[in-house]
Amino acid sequence: MVNIRDLDPSASPLDYYGSELRRKREGAGMTQEQLGSCIFCAASLIGQIETARKVPTRDISERLDAALLTEGFFARLVGLVLRSQLPSWFQQYAEMEVRAAYISSFQAQLVDGLLQTEDYARAVLGARDDGDIDARVEARMERQRILDRENPPLAWVVMGEAALHQEMGGRKVMREQLEHLLHLHRKRDWVKVQILPFAAGAHAGLQGSFNLLRFDDDPDLVYTEDFVSGHMTANPQAFKQGSLRYDHLQAAALSVEDSADLIARVMEERYGDQPVPAGRPVA
Repeated sequence: MVNIRDLDPSASPLDYYGSELRRKREGAGMTQEQLGSCIFCAASLIGQIETARKVPTRDISERLDAALLTEGFFARLVGLVLRSQLPSWFQQYAEMEVRAAYISSFQAQLVDGLLQTEDYARAVLGARDDGDIDARVEARMERQRILDRENPPLAWVVMGEAALHQEMGGRKVMREQLEHLLHLHRKRDWVKVQILPFAAGAHAGLQGSFNLLRFDDDPDLVYTEDFVSGHMTANPQAFKQGSLRYDHLQAAALSVEDSADLIARVMEERYGDQPVPAGRPVA
């Protein structure tokens, strides 16, 4: 049964997407069943997207463009839709992240969001978010597209060694996540990862994770989070303090090459076919 719920296209990017999908589908003289058949999905999914009850993926959007001959319209629009699914307090940061020339991130316990695999992201978001997990995961994967564009930002990430050992989603998920970090090390010159080892002891990041964004034409930014929301500032003194703290973290961390060696060792010894017995150190 065709769902004919009316939408206000100005209510949100998702409502606009849904209303445009219905308009273009009807303009092409296609039913939901016919369009679903063309893009290999159920008619009910088309109906859910048209009524803003389901967030479209990038893959679905590209298939819709091909079926409806819309010249990339939905593929361009889906980025805005997915960004709107991020927490409201994070959306402004995500908008600035897209424009940054240089991203510096310190993560004390988790792999940085730009470097997460889909399964790892699902485990992280599922542990602390009761919303639409599929949409949040898709939004996080969408953020990562900045690393594959023609002119990507330089992304430098310092992660506490705990991020390699904190098991998120099970051993298979963790192994794939560490493999992904090694793949980025080998294949993405503009992505650098340093591990801050347990042996570093007290360090400049004890107050928590933070990000620095540098721009070609805009003021530099510092971003931090607490358990309620995120905080972003362009205050020059705050950025100076954040930069100094980041410099100390980089100095205390292993080199990029030694970090890759540690990631590979933990991957094999902790998450391999024959994990290290409990209590045996891996670093």
